[in-house]
Amino acid sequence: MVMQRHHLTRAGIALALCLHHLVSAIEVPLDLPQPPTITKQSVKDYIVDPRDNIFIECEAKGNPVPTFSWTRNGKFFNVAKDPKVSMRRRSGTLVIDFHSGGRPEDYEGEYQCFARNDYGTALSSKIHLQVSKSPLWPKEKVDVIEVDEGAPLSLQCNPPPGLPSPVIFWMSSSMEPIHQDKRVSQGQNGDLYFSNVMLQDAQTDYSCNARFHFTHTIQQKNPYTLKVKTKKPHNETSLRNHTDMYSARGITETTPSFMYPYGTSSSQMVLRGVDLLLECIASGVPAPDIMWYKKGGELPAGKTKLENFNKALRISNVSEEDSGEYFCLASNKMGSIRHTISVRVKAAPYWLDEPQNLILAPGEDGRLVCRANGNPKPAIQWLVNGEPIEASPPNPSREVAGDTIVFRDTQIGSSAVYQCNASNEHGYLLANAFVSVLDVPPRILAPRNQLIRVIQNNRTRLDCPFFGSPIPTLRWFKNGQGNTLDGGNYKAHENGSLEMNMARKEDQGIYTCVATNILGKAEAQVRLEVKDPTRIVRGPEDQVVKRGSMPRLHCRIKHDPTLKLTVTWLKDDAPLYMGNRMKKEDDGLTIYGVAEKDQGDYTCVASTELDKDSAKAYLTVLERPDRPRDLELTDLAERSVRLTWIPGDDNNSPITDYIVQFEEDRFQPGMWHNHSRYPGSVNSAVLSLSPYVNYQFRVIAVNDVGSSLPSVPSERYQTNGARPEINPTGVQGAGTQKNNMEITWTPLNATQAYGPNLRYIVRWRRRDPRGSWYNETVKAPRHVVWNTPIYVPYEIKVQAENDFGRAPEPDTVIGYSGEDLPSSPRYLRIRQPNLESINLEWDHPEHPNGVLTGYNLRYQAFNGTKTGRTLVENFSPNQTRFTLQRTDPISRYRFFLRARTQVGEGEAIVEESPALLNEAYTKNHVDIATQGWFIGLMCAIALLVLILLIVCFIKRSRGGKYPVRDNKDEHLNPEDKNVEDGSFDYSDEDNKPLPNSQTSLDGTIKQQESDDSLVDYGEGGEGQFNEDGSFIGQYTVKKDKEETEGNESSEATSPVNAIYSLA
Repeated sequence: MVMQRHHLTRAGIALALCLHHLVSAIEVPLDLPQPPTITKQSVKDYIVDPRDNIFIECEAKGNPVPTFSWTRNGKFFNVAKDPKVSMRRRSGTLVIDFHSGGRPEDYEGEYQCFARNDYGTALSSKIHLQVSKSPLWPKEKVDVIEVDEGAPLSLQCNPPPGLPSPVIFWMSSSMEPIHQDKRVSQGQNGDLYFSNVMLQDAQTDYSCNARFHFTHTIQQKNPYTLKVKTKKPHNETSLRNHTDMYSARGITETTPSFMYPYGTSSSQMVLRGVDLLLECIASGVPAPDIMWYKKGGELPAGKTKLENFNKALRISNVSEEDSGEYFCLASNKMGSIRHTISVRVKAAPYWLDEPQNLILAPGEDGRLVCRANGNPKPAIQWLVNGEPIEASPPNPSREVAGDTIVFRDTQIGSSAVYQCNASNEHGYLLANAFVSVLDVPPRILAPRNQLIRVIQNNRTRLDCPFFGSPIPTLRWFKNGQGNTLDGGNYKAHENGSLEMNMARKEDQGIYTCVATNILGKAEAQVRLEVKDPTRIVRGPEDQVVKRGSMPRLHCRIKHDPTLKLTVTWLKDDAPLYMGNRMKKEDDGLTIYGVAEKDQGDYTCVASTELDKDSAKAYLTVLERPDRPRDLELTDLAERSVRLTWIPGDDNNSPITDYIVQFEEDRFQPGMWHNHSRYPGSVNSAVLSLSPYVNYQFRVIAVNDVGSSLPSVPSERYQTNGARPEINPTGVQGAGTQKNNMEITWTPLNATQAYGPNLRYIVRWRRRDPRGSWYNETVKAPRHVVWNTPIYVPYEIKVQAENDFGRAPEPDTVIGYSGEDLPSSPRYLRIRQPNLESINLEWDHPEHPNGVLTGYNLRYQAFNGTKTGRTLVENFSPNQTRFTLQRTDPISRYRFFLRARTQVGEGEAIVEESPALLNEAYTKNHVDIATQGWFIGLMCAIALLVLILLIVCFIKRSRGGKYPVRDNKDEHLNPEDKNVEDGSFDYSDEDNKPLPNSQTSLDGTIKQQESDDSLVDYGEGGEGQFNEDGSFIGQYTVKKDKEETEGNESSEATSPVNAIYSLA
């Protein structure tokens, strides 16, 4: 079903309610003379609250306005004599005021109202006034009732006779309701019946309670106390099995026997129109089942209902056809019995033809009819103006014939009110009907120029109420045409209404009604408009949505544009509250963040002043499931248990999984852990358990929406202990200080301890097979070994132990003692491949004292006394090279390099970049190498050097000697332009300038601070020149300058020294 639709018209509803009035008697306008008519009166059996004032109602209409009087118990009741009694103005209603005192019981009795004017007297029914009573329960002593287990028992209530009768119910003295079922139940007379008594019935007492309607008070009878005598002691296990319950208790099983009504047959009388209640209560072991039948036929269809665990049969609105024999069958496995109830239906009088008001013109004939039925058949009595018709003055135009009064040739002045009284032993009926003789021309009672709007194809009615005497004839015409409208689609009624079976567009127009009698005529016009119906062209559809989503319910409507449309929404047939989560739109309804409470029927109602249409759909909200319940532990074993639970409501989304959790009260009380997971189709599982755990379980249900709340925990189950089966995991050793090693591990949890007094045996030794093992037993998951060497490896073992024994031999892991600051890197070498960059290279510290975590390099540029800001670089422990991009080609750099462990940074190695020989040159913007004079000078110097070399080689080949320069501190600095790559090696010695600076071959003046000297090149090896005369060699970091300076053999054989000696 996508949606349900209902289309109604307001005109159709009104028409359905009024069709039964179309042929009713014509009302006399109140501006015309007429006898009284009773319009309102109290009920015949009138019970009042003694705490309130008493109002006995009697209202009537007539012209002239009626006056009122009362009788009480058949005698005139003088209202003026009693100060507590008054009569409402323009009304006959009696008011009895007790604010100033008085007893309401003094005013009980039978009251009747009389309404009189010049044209007759109307009577009310006889009103039997009674004051509500709620008498106290009589004091009585209730003894302990001793009863054998399995025997029947009835506890009598005998409530006080209240007015009206009180409502009876049974409770314990602590106001707990008594549980009732087919074994224990309350009868219609208020008694409590036990088909058989069980031992558990003695666990409470039983008190009958009476609740009185008017005073809203509850009176409680002294409670009954039961003492159940049993043959066997209480055994809860046997009681759980219902099949063997009675044999396990030693109770003899018996056939049924009726406790109410007694015997095999009974009879019951009921009045027509009331409810019939038949009851059968039986004893027996086991408790009997009750079934109902009607002899010779079926139970009355559509108006029977079984109550009180099938022990009562209710037949609503009984009629004569319901008479007959009914029987109840009580049965259990031991046998069955039946009880027959003969039902007789009697009847208080009821109307067949109730007399109606009669309006006659002078000289007309008429009749009043009063027909009633009942069992026994009622007697009919006529009265006129409240007096028996036999005692009234004779009237030749009136004839009484049993249940009919015939009037012939009536004349003005014959008006009167006639009463018909139909009575038998079960009650009476009283009806007033007046006869009014009038001579009135036709008049239309409806407003003129009425507008009637109706929905197309609907049934409608045009009203034209009228009056006249003699009664006029009325005809309908459309649009001034002369044809009378009656027949086909039209039907004219006697009261002046014109009914249309189906209003069509062509039926629109002006309708005229004309009323005519011998005294004249009257007419009125009614305009009819036919409108398009209101229709929902797209209504809401059934939806299944998840909680928190945003469903939309459609409602697109088509309606007549001349009518005002109103759209409302209902939820479960009640107006929908539009909170901030509901958004009503022109063509639908949107629900934001839908919740479980939003589930239900949603109805869109589109209405105009003439009709409405509705469409309904059901919104299903998928919600997290309800929590499982009633957890039970069975099949208890050393390492397993069976857990069973009852699933909760899945809230429209099937349960996919169950999560079983456990909690133990030794290691982590109150903390729940996941144990296992099972499919949603099961509700029982065998759980594996660990030793020495006091388990408690709970279950969580899961569906596509989410997880339920946890169930109520199960009872606890304690397993026996055992030695541990596993050792701790995550064992590791690491120093927290440079002279210790901290051994840590992940401790065993509650399900791994397996026994009391869990502890750990910690063993360690230096990583040396010849080393000795040390051990310590601790309970915390940590042990610190002190006085260890810095950063040395250790072998470590951690073994679990409890009072039942030790776990298997653990594995060995390697740990390290504490770390310290590392030593400085072994060396730091600096190269300058060009004027734009500097290359650094270093080696790891000789003593890392731990795990290197990186290097820290701080450096700053300086030029003479000027220094730049300090810059910092951090490197990974595996990086040993770094290239620095120079910001200018002039400045030198000072470097501080440190190694780092987790303890911190160690000692720094400090080096400075060398000074470049062409620094001065770089300051000269003129490139002298391109000047002609410089080229000529270089050629002359080259020729001179060549000549000197030739002379030197000639002398040497002849064995001659040449002078050696004595001053070893004065060395010639060769030009760095002969080195093609421009790189220099340098030592960390203090570089000393030449005592007497000379002009260099390139025409620049060498700086006094020059750090380079040939004596620093090499480690005593001979220097060499390339073919172009440039020097090839390696700068070497030297710690002892004197070693280089003392290497005279290197200087003697050097070509450069040879040149100096020649000089």
